[in-house]
Amino acid sequence: MTFIEMLLGAQQRNGSMLCVGLDPEPARFPARLKGDASRIYEFCARITDATADLAIAFKPQIAYFAAHRAEAQLEQLMEHLRRNAPHVPVILDAKRGDIGSTAEQYAREAFERYGADAVTLSPFMGFDSVQPYLEHAGKGAFLLCRTSNPGGDDLQNQRLASVAGEPLLYEHVARLAQGPWNLNGQLGLVVGATYPAEIERVREVAPRLPLLIPGVGAQGGDAVATVRAGWRPDAPIAVNSSRAILYASSGEDFAQAARREALRTRELLQAARGT
Repeated sequence: MTFIEMLLGAQQRNGSMLCVGLDPEPARFPARLKGDASRIYEFCARITDATADLAIAFKPQIAYFAAHRAEAQLEQLMEHLRRNAPHVPVILDAKRGDIGSTAEQYAREAFERYGADAVTLSPFMGFDSVQPYLEHAGKGAFLLCRTSNPGGDDLQNQRLASVAGEPLLYEHVARLAQGPWNLNGQLGLVVGATYPAEIERVREVAPRLPLLIPGVGAQGGDAVATVRAGWRPDAPIAVNSSRAILYASSGEDFAQAARREALRTRELLQAARGT
Protein backbone atom coordinates (compact mmCIF):
# COMPACT_ATOMS: atom_id res chain seq x y z
CA MET A 1 0.00 0.00 0.00
CA THR A 2 1.00 3.61 -0.45
CA PHE A 3 1.48 5.80 2.59
CA ILE A 4 -1.84 7.60 2.13
CA GLU A 5 -3.65 4.27 1.75
CA MET A 6 -2.06 3.15 5.01
CA LEU A 7 -3.11 6.39 6.70
CA LEU A 8 -6.70 6.05 5.52
CA GLY A 9 -6.69 2.40 6.57
CA ALA A 10 -5.47 3.21 10.08
CA GLN A 11 -8.01 6.02 10.33
CA GLN A 12 -10.82 3.58 9.59
CA ARG A 13 -9.49 0.57 11.51
CA ASN A 14 -8.60 2.47 14.69
CA GLY A 15 -11.29 5.15 14.42
CA SER A 16 -8.56 7.69 14.94
CA MET A 17 -6.97 10.96 13.93
CA LEU A 18 -4.40 10.73 16.73
CA CYS A 19 -0.71 10.59 15.87
CA VAL A 20 1.41 9.46 18.80
CA GLY A 21 4.69 11.36 18.82
CA LEU A 22 7.76 9.54 20.10
CA ASP A 23 10.13 12.12 21.64
CA PRO A 24 11.99 10.07 24.26
CA GLU A 25 13.72 12.06 27.01
CA PRO A 26 15.49 9.68 29.43
CA ALA A 27 15.45 12.33 32.17
CA ARG A 28 11.64 12.07 32.16
CA PHE A 29 11.40 8.27 32.10
CA PRO A 30 9.79 6.46 35.07
CA ALA A 31 12.05 5.60 37.99
CA ARG A 32 13.24 2.19 36.81
CA LEU A 33 14.35 3.62 33.44
CA LYS A 34 15.08 7.22 34.39
CA GLY A 35 18.24 8.75 32.99
CA ASP A 36 19.23 5.58 31.12
CA ALA A 37 19.47 6.29 27.38
CA SER A 38 20.05 2.59 26.69
CA ARG A 39 16.38 2.02 27.62
CA ILE A 40 14.92 4.30 24.93
CA TYR A 41 13.77 1.38 22.82
CA GLU A 42 12.13 -0.34 25.78
CA PHE A 43 10.28 2.84 26.77
CA CYS A 44 9.04 3.60 23.25
CA ALA A 45 8.10 -0.01 22.49
CA ARG A 46 5.90 -0.16 25.57
CA ILE A 47 4.22 3.11 24.62
CA THR A 48 3.53 1.94 21.07
CA ASP A 49 2.28 -1.48 22.20
CA ALA A 50 -0.17 0.29 24.52
CA THR A 51 -1.49 2.66 21.84
CA ALA A 52 -1.25 0.74 18.54
CA ASP A 53 -5.02 0.27 18.33
CA LEU A 54 -5.68 3.96 19.05
CA ALA A 55 -3.37 5.73 16.60
CA ILE A 56 -3.55 6.79 12.98
CA ALA A 57 0.27 7.05 12.94
CA PHE A 58 3.40 7.04 15.05
CA LYS A 59 5.93 9.86 14.71
CA PRO A 60 9.42 9.26 16.11
CA GLN A 61 11.48 12.48 16.26
CA ILE A 62 14.95 11.53 15.06
CA ALA A 63 16.80 14.14 17.14
CA TYR A 64 15.62 12.56 20.40
CA PHE A 65 17.33 9.34 19.35
CA ALA A 66 20.42 10.77 17.68
CA ALA A 67 21.24 13.06 20.62
CA HIS A 68 21.65 9.95 22.79
CA ARG A 69 23.50 7.92 20.13
CA ALA A 70 20.38 5.77 19.96
CA GLU A 71 20.00 5.40 16.20
CA ALA A 72 20.35 1.62 16.55
CA GLN A 73 17.48 1.68 19.04
CA LEU A 74 15.42 3.65 16.52
CA GLU A 75 16.09 0.96 13.92
CA GLN A 76 15.05 -1.65 16.49
CA LEU A 77 11.88 0.30 17.25
CA MET A 78 10.99 0.57 13.57
CA GLU A 79 11.39 -3.19 13.19
CA HIS A 80 9.22 -3.68 16.27
CA LEU A 81 6.48 -1.50 14.78
CA ARG A 82 6.56 -3.33 11.45
CA ARG A 83 6.13 -6.63 13.29
CA ASN A 84 3.59 -5.62 15.92
CA ALA A 85 1.66 -2.71 14.39
CA PRO A 86 1.99 -3.08 10.61
CA HIS A 87 -1.35 -1.35 10.10
CA VAL A 88 -0.10 1.92 11.67
CA PRO A 89 2.13 4.02 9.39
CA VAL A 90 5.30 5.56 10.80
CA ILE A 91 6.27 9.16 10.01
CA LEU A 92 9.95 9.88 10.64
CA ASP A 93 10.07 13.44 11.93
CA ALA A 94 13.43 14.58 10.52
CA LYS A 95 12.59 17.93 8.85
CA ARG A 96 15.32 17.40 6.28
CA GLY A 97 16.03 20.01 3.61
CA ASP A 98 19.16 19.95 1.47
CA ILE A 99 20.44 19.90 -2.12
CA GLY A 100 19.38 17.06 -4.38
CA SER A 101 22.44 14.81 -4.04
CA THR A 102 22.37 15.08 -0.25
CA ALA A 103 18.59 14.69 -0.21
CA GLU A 104 19.05 11.36 -2.00
CA GLN A 105 21.08 10.14 0.98
CA TYR A 106 18.59 11.47 3.52
CA ALA A 107 15.80 9.72 1.59
CA ARG A 108 17.73 6.44 1.77
CA GLU A 109 18.22 7.00 5.49
CA ALA A 110 14.50 7.53 6.09
CA PHE A 111 13.06 4.87 3.80
CA GLU A 112 15.78 2.21 3.51
CA ARG A 113 17.71 2.38 6.79
CA TYR A 114 14.76 3.11 9.06
CA GLY A 115 11.94 1.81 6.88
CA ALA A 116 9.70 4.81 7.54
CA ASP A 117 6.46 5.18 5.61
CA ALA A 118 6.78 8.98 5.44
CA VAL A 119 9.16 11.76 6.45
CA THR A 120 8.88 15.45 7.31
CA LEU A 121 10.77 17.89 5.08
CA SER A 122 11.60 21.59 4.88
CA PRO A 123 10.73 22.94 1.40
CA PHE A 124 12.85 26.09 1.80
CA MET A 125 15.50 24.96 -0.74
CA GLY A 126 12.93 24.24 -3.44
CA PHE A 127 11.64 21.31 -5.42
CA ASP A 128 14.98 19.68 -6.18
CA SER A 129 15.45 19.16 -2.43
CA VAL A 130 12.08 17.35 -2.27
CA GLN A 131 12.11 15.33 -5.47
CA PRO A 132 14.49 12.54 -4.32
CA TYR A 133 11.99 11.50 -1.66
CA LEU A 134 9.24 11.21 -4.27
CA GLU A 135 11.28 8.67 -6.21
CA HIS A 136 10.64 6.10 -3.46
CA ALA A 137 7.41 4.48 -4.63
CA GLY A 138 4.48 4.86 -2.29
CA LYS A 139 6.40 6.75 0.38
CA GLY A 140 5.00 9.96 1.86
CA ALA A 141 6.51 13.34 2.62
CA PHE A 142 5.05 16.13 4.74
CA LEU A 143 6.30 19.61 3.87
CA LEU A 144 6.56 22.21 6.61
CA CYS A 145 3.87 24.73 5.78
CA ARG A 146 2.45 26.67 8.76
CA THR A 147 4.25 25.43 11.84
CA SER A 148 3.15 25.68 15.45
CA ASN A 149 6.14 27.64 16.79
CA PRO A 150 5.84 31.44 17.30
CA GLY A 151 8.84 32.08 15.04
CA GLY A 152 6.92 30.64 12.10
CA ASP A 153 5.63 34.15 11.48
CA ASP A 154 9.12 35.31 10.57
CA LEU A 155 8.91 33.69 7.13
CA GLN A 156 5.76 31.64 6.69
CA ASN A 157 3.38 34.55 7.17
CA GLN A 158 5.16 36.92 4.76
CA ARG A 159 3.64 37.90 1.41
CA LEU A 160 5.29 36.97 -1.88
CA ALA A 161 5.12 40.03 -4.12
CA SER A 162 6.72 38.05 -6.95
CA VAL A 163 3.84 35.54 -7.13
CA ALA A 164 0.46 36.34 -8.67
CA GLY A 165 -2.03 37.41 -6.03
CA GLU A 166 0.75 37.95 -3.49
CA PRO A 167 -0.03 34.89 -1.36
CA LEU A 168 1.51 34.32 2.03
CA LEU A 169 4.50 32.00 1.87
CA TYR A 170 2.67 29.16 3.63
CA GLU A 171 -0.20 29.44 1.13
CA HIS A 172 2.28 29.20 -1.74
CA VAL A 173 3.84 26.06 -0.23
CA ALA A 174 0.36 24.54 0.06
CA ARG A 175 -0.40 25.31 -3.61
CA LEU A 176 2.87 23.75 -4.76
CA ALA A 177 2.25 20.63 -2.67
CA GLN A 178 -1.32 20.28 -3.92
CA GLY A 179 -0.23 20.84 -7.52
CA PRO A 180 3.04 20.65 -9.46
CA TRP A 181 5.28 19.21 -6.73
CA ASN A 182 3.03 16.24 -5.93
CA LEU A 183 4.56 13.89 -8.49
CA ASN A 184 3.85 10.66 -6.63
CA GLY A 185 0.54 11.72 -5.08
CA GLN A 186 1.90 11.17 -1.57
CA LEU A 187 2.70 14.71 -0.38
CA GLY A 188 1.16 16.18 2.76
CA LEU A 189 1.60 19.35 4.80
CA VAL A 190 2.61 20.17 8.36
CA VAL A 191 0.31 22.77 9.92
CA GLY A 192 0.28 23.69 13.60
CA ALA A 193 -2.71 23.22 15.89
CA THR A 194 -1.90 26.59 17.46
CA TYR A 195 -3.17 28.31 14.28
CA PRO A 196 -6.63 26.86 13.44
CA ALA A 197 -7.52 29.76 11.11
CA GLU A 198 -4.44 28.98 9.05
CA ILE A 199 -5.34 25.28 9.03
CA GLU A 200 -8.66 26.25 7.50
CA ARG A 201 -6.89 28.38 4.90
CA VAL A 202 -4.51 25.53 4.04
CA ARG A 203 -7.54 23.29 3.58
CA GLU A 204 -9.00 25.77 1.08
CA VAL A 205 -5.76 25.80 -0.91
CA ALA A 206 -4.98 22.07 -0.59
CA PRO A 207 -8.30 20.28 -0.05
CA ARG A 208 -7.04 16.78 -0.86
CA LEU A 209 -3.73 16.57 0.99
CA PRO A 210 -3.21 14.80 4.32
CA LEU A 211 -2.22 17.13 7.14
CA LEU A 212 0.17 16.41 9.99
CA ILE A 213 -0.86 18.69 12.83
CA PRO A 214 1.47 19.07 15.83
CA GLY A 215 0.78 21.31 18.80
CA VAL A 216 -2.05 19.52 20.62
CA GLY A 217 -1.36 18.65 24.25
CA ALA A 218 1.71 20.21 25.86
CA GLN A 219 1.88 22.99 23.25
CA GLY A 220 -1.68 24.06 24.00
CA GLY A 221 -3.36 23.68 20.61
CA ASP A 222 -7.16 23.48 20.55
CA ALA A 223 -8.02 19.94 19.47
CA VAL A 224 -11.65 20.71 18.65
CA ALA A 225 -10.83 23.79 16.55
CA THR A 226 -8.07 21.84 14.82
CA VAL A 227 -10.37 19.04 13.70
CA ARG A 228 -13.13 21.36 12.57
CA ALA A 229 -10.68 23.36 10.50
CA GLY A 230 -8.74 20.50 8.94
CA TRP A 231 -10.69 17.24 8.76
CA ARG A 232 -12.26 16.15 5.48
CA PRO A 233 -13.69 12.68 4.78
CA ASP A 234 -11.26 11.97 1.94
CA ALA A 235 -8.22 13.88 3.24
CA PRO A 236 -6.96 12.48 6.56
CA ILE A 237 -5.43 14.51 9.34
CA ALA A 238 -2.92 13.17 11.86
CA VAL A 239 -3.13 15.29 15.01
CA ASN A 240 0.06 14.76 16.97
CA SER A 241 0.42 14.55 20.73
CA SER A 242 3.79 13.61 22.19
CA ARG A 243 4.68 14.66 25.74
CA ALA A 244 1.12 14.56 27.08
CA ILE A 245 0.95 10.86 26.17
CA LEU A 246 4.55 9.78 26.78
CA TYR A 247 4.77 11.32 30.23
CA ALA A 248 1.19 10.87 31.43
CA SER A 249 2.69 9.06 34.44
CA SER A 250 6.13 8.91 36.00
CA GLY A 251 5.37 5.59 37.65
CA GLU A 252 5.53 1.98 36.55
CA ASP A 253 2.05 2.39 35.09
CA PHE A 254 3.45 4.76 32.42
CA ALA A 255 2.29 2.60 29.49
CA GLN A 256 -1.22 2.22 30.91
CA ALA A 257 -1.36 5.96 31.63
CA ALA A 258 -0.20 6.67 28.08
CA ARG A 259 -3.01 4.51 26.78
CA ARG A 260 -5.58 6.34 28.91
CA GLU A 261 -4.37 9.72 27.66
CA ALA A 262 -4.27 8.50 24.05
CA LEU A 263 -7.80 7.15 24.39
CA ARG A 264 -9.00 10.43 25.88
CA THR A 265 -7.40 12.43 23.07
CA ARG A 266 -8.69 10.11 20.35
CA GLU A 267 -12.23 10.41 21.69
CA LEU A 268 -11.93 14.19 21.91
CA LEU A 269 -10.81 14.40 18.29
CA GLN A 270 -13.55 12.03 17.10
CA ALA A 271 -16.20 14.03 18.97
CA ALA A 272 -15.02 17.21 17.28
CA ARG A 273 -15.59 15.53 13.93
CA GLY A 274 -19.19 14.88 14.88
CA THR A 275 -19.07 11.09 14.67
